[in-house]
Amino acid sequence: MERVKAGNFKVTLLSDGFFKLDGGAMFGIMPKTLWSKTNPADENNRITLALRSMLIEVKGKIILVNTGIGNKLENDRFLCIDHRESDLMRELKEAGLKPRDIDIVVLTHLHLDHAGWNTVVEDGSLVPTFPRAEYIVQKGEWEAAANSDERSRDSYREEDCIPLKEHGQLSLIEGDQEIATGIKVHVTGGHTKHHQIVLVESNMEKAVFWSDIIPTVTHLRPPYIMGYDLYPLDTLKVKKRLIAQAVEEGWLCIWEHDPTLSNGHLMLEGNTVKVETGSR
Repeated sequence: MERVKAGNFKVTLLSDGFFKLDGGAMFGIMPKTLWSKTNPADENNRITLALRSMLIEVKGKIILVNTGIGNKLENDRFLCIDHRESDLMRELKEAGLKPRDIDIVVLTHLHLDHAGWNTVVEDGSLVPTFPRAEYIVQKGEWEAAANSDERSRDSYREEDCIPLKEHGQLSLIEGDQEIATGIKVHVTGGHTKHHQIVLVESNMEKAVFWSDIIPTVTHLRPPYIMGYDLYPLDTLKVKKRLIAQAVEEGWLCIWEHDPTLSNGHLMLEGNTVKVETGSR
């Protein structure tokens, strides 16, 4: 659990542990000799990735962004749980919160490593983990998850999604929106067609939760684009635009999957984007 400053908002970064994915898939066309310098692979070519969620407390509302990988995943052909000194539920408890304290859950997209704690098993049935929460996701992303093709099918799990609709807690939105005072979602596309990021603005300070458009610090380099991205040229275009804006406006950047660095500000050194850590 880690506190960060975003204007007057109380922002906490929560961990759901770490997992491993194939390094080649995470860096697409980039050669291993390049990406392995910052993300060393194991004997199975897998790299360690973090699972972070963002908790925002604003004007009596508690908002959770993404829900990690959850506790329902037993075996997956493409990933493995690496180490888990803690998980999202324990981190919430350490923050003094219970699942029923969460008012809004924002889902950047519905892939299994971002939506796992959406639901839990209680008395043999799947129920929303956060019983009072409104779960917000782009309508197009929901439809893509419900009608996934062979390429995307393994990225989604019905058990993370369907109970939300069954219990009347699902809120489908279309396009960029302000979901609470100073909290906005912005559709980026790229990773999935309707992938969205979360922007926070308070007291002239801005923060961004990049999710999978820039999953790690290494992905700040324009050609470092995941093989998982369905629309890689869209990723390239939007990433360059948003990075330039983040540099110019001094955004606090939060990375969901970087294994060592959770947040920092971006700065230019010549033509290279660097990360500056610590508060400004």
